[in-house]
Amino acid sequence: MSDGIKWLAEWDIPVEGVVFARGISADELAVRLGGVLREATEPITHGEVEYLGMRGRRYGVRGDGVVRVGEDAGWAFAVEYGDSTGADRLEEIASGRVDAVHYLPMSARPPARFHYAKNGVLTCGFGIGEESRRWGVEPDLLLPELIAEKVLHPDGSQNFPASREHHMAYQERSLGVLERRFGLSLPRAVLGEACLPAFGVRGAPAMRTGPEPDHQQIKAWAAALGLTWMRFPRDAGMSDGWSDGSRERSPDDARTEEVPVGVA
Repeated sequence: MSDGIKWLAEWDIPVEGVVFARGISADELAVRLGGVLREATEPITHGEVEYLGMRGRRYGVRGDGVVRVGEDAGWAFAVEYGDSTGADRLEEIASGRVDAVHYLPMSARPPARFHYAKNGVLTCGFGIGEESRRWGVEPDLLLPELIAEKVLHPDGSQNFPASREHHMAYQERSLGVLERRFGLSLPRAVLGEACLPAFGVRGAPAMRTGPEPDHQQIKAWAAALGLTWMRFPRDAGMSDGWSDGSRERSPDDARTEEVPVGVA
């Protein structure tokens, strides 16, 4: 049984986005996102992404982006890290009779977002929790399902969750609509011990697949100072600002490698 995608409603999913494509292979999806086949890494786990040496966005300059790719339930998928390209290239990915979906997770505002493109055209999109505001050439594509799941009222207005405790269940209903309509699934193991090849898709990440020689010494130094070591930069000093649908780094966030919290 597949894992579906409703579980993506859980708070603090530690990725920048997920791209799904039907009609092309995982390798072709990586290429359409900007990767080069001969430069793929050996298969790595989610935890090993920290070694890839990505630089974050700084003073308006794009940072590095990486994806890990695989296939499940008839779709190729790409899990995005850093300053990736899924949001920018969705219509290009969907060219040539390909279906493509981009999901941008978020636990606060602005909301998580869904976009669906087909045959090179953005067909439908909306924010999770703001489904009454839709866009694309067929903005009402999923309207009947959203009403049936009580995400929207029969008149198309928003059916807001009764309390904060119900918010995740509300998101799960909305993601359930996408899961059933498109047959989407992302294995939970992708964020655990599953090994998948990684591709650089923006900038010039180092694409190491293991720690630098002084990695353990640096971690020991941080521990001796009582500092908490964070794997991903969004855990350490990310601003709440957004730009063009991408997370905005703070001016002091120079790298998307491990950053000891408390170090300026």
